[in-house]
Amino acid sequence: MKYIVFILFTVMTNAAAQLMLKQGMMSLGPISFEGVNPLVKLLQIVFSPWVFLGLCTFVISMASHLYVLSKVELSFAYPFLSLAYVAVAIFAYFVFREDLNGWRIAGIAFICVGTVLIAQSGRGHEDQTASIKIPANETVR
Repeated sequence: MKYIVFILFTVMTNAAAQLMLKQGMMSLGPISFEGVNPLVKLLQIVFSPWVFLGLCTFVISMASHLYVLSKVELSFAYPFLSLAYVAVAIFAYFVFREDLNGWRIAGIAFICVGTVLIAQSGRGHEDQTASIKIPANETVR
């Protein structure tokens, strides 16, 4: 559980990136490729401030996730990413005034329960390479 801070950092940066991308796409308005070179339009989207910041935040999130994967089992770390759905739904409700109805709240509750169960399943075998022990009375050849 000592890597939980990094796991949660990954989750929060992932959620923040989603919110930035949404803000960026809202500021650009509906996308149309009529009469415009698609490559030029794609570059306009990617380099708009909110979208670019969101993409950069995704890179930070991925770097954090790679660090976590070097320390704990994938089957332990990956399910925590579902908490990003929870964070996005809650923040989207407050920031973008998106609907948060009973079905979504129930889904969020199930995600949270599942994540707690996975967290309780073990420590994720942290530092997997450090867990290989050689008995003191044996030599390595």
